[in-house]
Amino acid sequence: MEEQLKKTCLYDSHVALGAKMSPFAGYMMPIQYSTITDEHLAVRNHVGMFDVSHMGEIFVEGPDAEKFVNHIFTNEIRGYEAGKVLYGMMLYPNGGVVDDLLVYREFVPDHFLLVVNAANIDKDYAWIMDQVNGFDVKVDNQSEKWGQVAIQGPEAEKTVIDVLGIKNAPELTFYTYFNSTWKGERMIVSRTGYTGEDGFEVYTSIKGTQEIWRMLLDAGVTPCGLGCRDTLRFEAGLPLYGDELSAEISPIMAGLGIFCKLEKEEFIGKDALVDQKTNGVSRKLVGIEIEDKAIPRATYPVELEDGTEVGAVTTGYHSISLDKSICFAMVAKDYSALGTKLFIRIRKRVFPGIVVKKRFYQTNYKK
Repeated sequence: MEEQLKKTCLYDSHVALGAKMSPFAGYMMPIQYSTITDEHLAVRNHVGMFDVSHMGEIFVEGPDAEKFVNHIFTNEIRGYEAGKVLYGMMLYPNGGVVDDLLVYREFVPDHFLLVVNAANIDKDYAWIMDQVNGFDVKVDNQSEKWGQVAIQGPEAEKTVIDVLGIKNAPELTFYTYFNSTWKGERMIVSRTGYTGEDGFEVYTSIKGTQEIWRMLLDAGVTPCGLGCRDTLRFEAGLPLYGDELSAEISPIMAGLGIFCKLEKEEFIGKDALVDQKTNGVSRKLVGIEIEDKAIPRATYPVELEDGTEVGAVTTGYHSISLDKSICFAMVAKDYSALGTKLFIRIRKRVFPGIVVKKRFYQTNYKK
C-alpha cells in the first residue's frame, strides 16, 4: 500500500526520527514522533513544527484574476492590499463545500495563491479549471514544487527569528504574509496556522524546506505529527474538511457564515446560502461537553434522553489542554441551542453532555 502513496519532501526525516507513519490524504504522513500529548503541549506551551508540505498551492494570475477568484471564493478579496491572507470556501451551486482554503493576495498585481487541502488538490484544480470559461486567467497547480513547514506556539516568533534568521517576522499580524528568499528561491512567510496558537507557515522550494526542517530540528524544536495537529485544531474550534465541512455540509450548517460574504454581487453557491440563511437549515454543527471522561469518536450517535437519535459526532477527544471530554457534532437544528442537554452513545452506554461554544480553547493569535 505504501508504494501507492505519495511522500512529502521530509518523509526520510520522519522515518529517521522514528515517527509513526500512516496514510493521510494520499500521503504517508507522521502521526506522532513521541506522544500526541507531549507534542500537543509543546505547541501550547513552547513551540512545535509540522510538515505541511502535502498541502496544495494553486496560483491564479491574469487580467481577470481578482474577478475570477472572487467568483469561486466565498470571502471578499476586493479592497485588501497585497500581503493579506483570507480564509473561506469554494462551493458547489447547492452550497456544499468543494474545499476550504486560504487565498493570498500577491504583491504582483492580478496574482493570487490558493492554498488547498492535500486530499482535494486534484479535485480542486479540476473544479477550478471547469470555472475559467469567460475569464482571462491562467491557473497553475504548483503543488509538487513547494514544501511547507508550520512553526506554532508561543515561542514561534522567537524561533523563526533566532533559528531561521527571519528578522522581520514581528512585522506580521495574524493572516498577513511577506515574500522573502531562501538560498535564492522564493520563500513565503505567513502568520497563519491551524493550532489556535501564534505561529508561522513557511513555504519554499523542496530543498529549502528540507534545510529549514533540519535547522529547526538541530535547534531543538519539537517535531509534531498529524495526531496533535488534530487535537490542537479541534480545541480551537477549527473545522477539518471531510468532518465538519463537506459536499453535504454547507458553511451555514457548520457555523462559518462569517466567511461567506452574502453582500457580494455573486459567487458560486451564494443563492443556496442566501436560501439557507433566510429559511434555515435542518442540521447545525455544535460543540458538546460530556459530563464524563468517556471519549466520543466520529460517527457516534447523538441522542435525546428518550433514545431518539438527533445527530452524530464529527470529531471527539478527551481534551489535552482542558482535561474534558468534548466533541463536535452535527445535530438537528432544534437541538443546537447553547445549554441543550444531549447524550452521546458510546458503544452500549450513553453519556450526558451539554451544547457549548465550538471554540473550546481560548486562542492566542497575534492580532
